[in-house]
Amino acid sequence: MGGGHLWVYLNWALGLRALGCDVVWLEPFEPEVSADAVQAQVKSLRSRLEPYGLADSIAVCPKVDELPADRDWERGCIPVEEARDADLLLNIAYYAHVALLPLFRRTALVDIDPALLQMWVDEGLINVPPYGAYFTTGETVGRAGELYSGGDVSWQYAPANIALDWWPVSASPEGARFTTVSSWYSDTWYTSGGEWLPNNKSDGFRPFLDLPRHTPERLELALALGPDEDDTRADLRERGWLVIDAADVSSTPGDYQRYIQGSRGEFSCAKPSCAAFQNAWVSDRTLAYLASGKPAVVEYTGPSRILPDAEGLFRFRTVEEAVRQLETAAADPEHHGRLGRALVEEHFDAKKVVARVLERALA
Repeated sequence: MGGGHLWVYLNWALGLRALGCDVVWLEPFEPEVSADAVQAQVKSLRSRLEPYGLADSIAVCPKVDELPADRDWERGCIPVEEARDADLLLNIAYYAHVALLPLFRRTALVDIDPALLQMWVDEGLINVPPYGAYFTTGETVGRAGELYSGGDVSWQYAPANIALDWWPVSASPEGARFTTVSSWYSDTWYTSGGEWLPNNKSDGFRPFLDLPRHTPERLELALALGPDEDDTRADLRERGWLVIDAADVSSTPGDYQRYIQGSRGEFSCAKPSCAAFQNAWVSDRTLAYLASGKPAVVEYTGPSRILPDAEGLFRFRTVEEAVRQLETAAADPEHHGRLGRALVEEHFDAKKVVARVLERALA
């Protein structure tokens, strides 16, 4: 798990701990994985969680319907049976912990792929077992008239969040660039109007690939590309993008944070499903840039009661809008950085978001 993806879960864990909760990090694994391989994964995870005081808070569990008697994979970790003493299982990974759910007095599921998860459920691609409460990071998900319902449940909005105590405002060095960190190909799909369409980040960027030729701002992509994808790198560089390997700058949560805080701001496109479903989603990565005092120029994902379009956080629909917004953000990055920080302090502070989730989940 790369440093950026790990921060999705870290923000929730650190938000819970900041509220005084005892946090157990429950890590699932495939049942065919050997105990030694599980222990190797736990060792790697511990090294990444140690700076945040969570290295000794790990429990592990196979993705099975019934827990096996042999627990060799559990050595050195918190026994999953201690879940009986927990107030809440907060699942942010969709894994059907069927064997674990009865151990908990209360359970809640958090949807971090808004509208996509609901589509997967409605299309029969994923089975979500019963939880006590269901939350989504998509502002428009669950409203009347939405294309996908995600089953016969009530989805409550809980925005993506950022652990602000761990993300201070930071000055950008001379010559800093607008950057983003992303996968490029993930072989994912969504359906719209009965047609299955590719949902890779590369597909989201396709309408904007020639953008560097229209702006003086230097745009850098930190991408997870394989060694056999040199043609992709060459094509992006020919179009004017600066391309680096995501593994070089975001392998750990600390690396990822340093890369973001050394940037001038973010420029990124959304996956096509976000634009198609108009879920008013904003990524936790974008929140990290804003929390660090960096402006963010990202693709429009639908009307929002919270997200601005042209102050601190910029949301573009066309190449022309993206060019103008980059120019505006670059003209006064300190001003727009302050506005971005204020936005996350008001709406996306992990302590505030998690407190509201706990209030509803524990009711």
